[in-house]
Amino acid sequence: MAKVLPRSHSRAAAVQALYQALVNGQKLAKDELDFVTAENSEKMDKKYFTILVEGVSKEIDTLDAELAFAVDRNLSEIDPVESSVLRLAVYEFMHRPEVPYRVVLNEAVELAKSFGGEKGHKYVNGVLDKMGSKLREVEYKASKARRK
Repeated sequence: MAKVLPRSHSRAAAVQALYQALVNGQKLAKDELDFVTAENSEKMDKKYFTILVEGVSKEIDTLDAELAFAVDRNLSEIDPVESSVLRLAVYEFMHRPEVPYRVVLNEAVELAKSFGGEKGHKYVNGVLDKMGSKLREVEYKASKARRK
């Protein structure tokens, strides 16, 4: 069994926090963030968790506009888990260039498998494959070339 890295725990906690805010229709409060991080506090990179949650929260309109390129419907019609995972991954594509394209994609698919519906990970994979071609064009093309 593979060791789960601190940033993976950070992403999982971030998806939980973003999901909670989405279904409650509210901005995240500090006590909610503390609750989400308490369970994973020993395992995760808290700084990265904060970067992700604050970044996605601040840029949600921009992220949604970018996602419109690849989704087949309004984000409000997508399962809240999957939309939270998609927003997080697109944020990383756009603002965390040190995280490789394949890492962002694989982590998002795993999060969708863990938290989402039965086939949600397939949808997430398809959307992020399109987003990768747009937001990480060089890495995307190199990844596709290696697979041939």
